[in-house]
Amino acid sequence: MHKHSLQKEKWTLTFDPALKKRVRQEAKKMRIYPVQLLESLVREQLNPFGFQSVQNSIEYVNSIRKSSHSLSDKAFLSELARWQRK
Repeated sequence: MHKHSLQKEKWTLTFDPALKKRVRQEAKKMRIYPVQLLESLVREQLNPFGFQSVQNSIEYVNSIRKSSHSLSDKAFLSELARWQRK
């Protein structure tokens, strides 16, 4: 018995041609596909954790780790407490 491979659903979205042109221009500036731009916009709106500006999660975690080495344990715990209150 073989496993079924996951298949992506293909959607067709129709919207304003001027908006479509703008999405293509912005995607070209960012050097990504227009679909990736739309996906990132949707993720920003639906993201429950509030990390809207994070594009590369691995780079983000590495930068947090580098900056946390310079903090003392008390400073790190107080930063966590402040973050939880938000």
